[in-house]
Amino acid sequence: MKIGELLKSVKRSISFEFFPPKTKEGEEALFNTIKELEYIKPTFVSVTYGAGGTTRERTIKVVKKVHKETDLTVMAHQTCIGHTKQEIIDILTEYKNIGVQNVLALRGDIPKEFEGSVFPEDGCKHANELVSLIKKEFDDWFSIGVAAYPEGHPESKNLDEDIFFFKKKVEAGAEFAITQMFFDNRFFYEFLEKSQKAGIDIPIIPGIMPITNFKQIKKFAQMCGATIPLDLVKRLQSIEDKPEEIEKAGIEFAVQQCIDLLKNGVKGLHFYTLNKSKATIQIYERIKDYL
Repeated sequence: MKIGELLKSVKRSISFEFFPPKTKEGEEALFNTIKELEYIKPTFVSVTYGAGGTTRERTIKVVKKVHKETDLTVMAHQTCIGHTKQEIIDILTEYKNIGVQNVLALRGDIPKEFEGSVFPEDGCKHANELVSLIKKEFDDWFSIGVAAYPEGHPESKNLDEDIFFFKKKVEAGAEFAITQMFFDNRFFYEFLEKSQKAGIDIPIIPGIMPITNFKQIKKFAQMCGATIPLDLVKRLQSIEDKPEEIEKAGIEFAVQQCIDLLKNGVKGLHFYTLNKSKATIQIYERIKDYL
């Protein structure tokens, strides 16, 4: 089913993001995770696409397997960096041919070491161009989602500029958005308010990243410009040598973050699982009465 339609039919959505593993063992572990999460009956799941198309074949493989071997609605991430328009069309045609109807259209991160042109002459330089290409070539076959950045994209001068480019993606045909991870809900609420004032009325789903490995999440946060609240940083630093305590504190923080978002009427929650189920399941079990 199309995610745009599903979001209209459910009170609140729950969704999960996975990444394509590099090994057979990793793939087996991922599908064990998917089996463990299936009982939650997520509205949809998504599969990421590596910088510059580095996971192209693995992403396609996982998307196909989820689509064919489970009852889950799957969304494929698709970036435009490093790809010609024809390459993008070929990938999306593969998805269409097996019945996949959802895509998250992204510019993508610029790889640190990339051979070839980051933006081919016959390519798309921005996500709104990718959305336009998908609409032009496939009409209404795909329900198209895009990324949103509550604290602004790292390359944007300010939040207003970011909202301007976000609106261009919506005007091109995006039906919903999923945010970059954030840890302070105030940024999300401000982003929502500015988006509404700009005339953006598509569902904006907050992306939740449970902190189970402090060093890893700090690195992710620095890369995407997400602010970790100082009191949480201090709390986690005080137990940095106790992995189990870090995980417990991170899950507790995510639970409270999600409850606050749900009480304030968010359309859904999108969990960055890192291909693991434990933290997501624990959080879900503690927030399900608020859904």
